[in-house]
Amino acid sequence: MPAITVRNLTPEIHRALKARAAANGRSAEAEVRMILQDALFPTDQVGLGSQIHAIFADLDDFELDITRENTPDEPLDFSGHDYA
Repeated sequence: MPAITVRNLTPEIHRALKARAAANGRSAEAEVRMILQDALFPTDQVGLGSQIHAIFADLDDFELDITRENTPDEPLDFSGHDYA
């Protein structure tokens, strides 16, 4: 399993990390793993589709007035052209 070493932590960061780990019932190493996991793979991240839905969710009664043209197209006449 890969491992990393973090150097040059300030004493304040080291104390805060140990205190946070103790409060969560984990070792400092396990706490660092959780911090990295939460930072890299947030569980509260909302997808683009969900964001778009939330923006337009209150438009349920909105209706577009679109009518379709039912006149058939006339076929193209290529008889007057030379395509040789």
